[in-house]
Amino acid sequence: MRLLVVEDETRLAAALRRGLSAEGFVVDVAGTGPQGLDAARHGEYDAMILDVMLPGLSGYEVVRRLRAERRWLPVLMLSAKDGEYDQADGLDCGADDYLTKPFSYVVLLARLRALLRRGAPRRPAVLTVGDLRLDPARRRVTRDDVEVVLTSREYALLDYLMRRAGEVVSKTELLDHVWDASVDTAPNAVEVYVGYLRRKIGRERLETVRGAGYRLAT
Repeated sequence: MRLLVVEDETRLAAALRRGLSAEGFVVDVAGTGPQGLDAARHGEYDAMILDVMLPGLSGYEVVRRLRAERRWLPVLMLSAKDGEYDQADGLDCGADDYLTKPFSYVVLLARLRALLRRGAPRRPAVLTVGDLRLDPARRRVTRDDVEVVLTSREYALLDYLMRRAGEVVSKTELLDHVWDASVDTAPNAVEVYVGYLRRKIGRERLETVRGAGYRLAT
């Protein structure tokens, strides 16, 4: 799943990127309000983590403009402002959740997972497709109640395919949502990891649709 982090504190932005990437997310970072607004308008993100105090445009204004344009990207707002009126302002201008700095990374992840579940009907707490079950909270995958051990990339690939079960998903879409756009990726990376995943979940579960992409059978 792809996240946009809009944060001007370089060290915090880098820490968030490392931590969230380790959890299987694909993370893009913007350092100013205008950059974040432009990325949110033109990128296909599943959620945004947005600082309040940003150069060029405040987080409040970024989310206010997105909502005025009827863009409903889920937003978790971060701020050192911990007053009740500050939090109310953030939520009233369109943010979905508000977390004050300094924050617990465990709480940030839990709130992000909850935000993603609320933000889209196809994101239940536990994903189930046939005999496959994926629990995002515990990062655990089972097939017919037997645990399947996956690498971070295999897990992210399966997570996305399960959310789109029964649909044809193109290689380009998988690269956009499972791989980091800032890193050079080998052209055959999707094919390689699809092969790894097939060996673990069963070749018959993951179909190749010639010329179009892949489909996880329901």
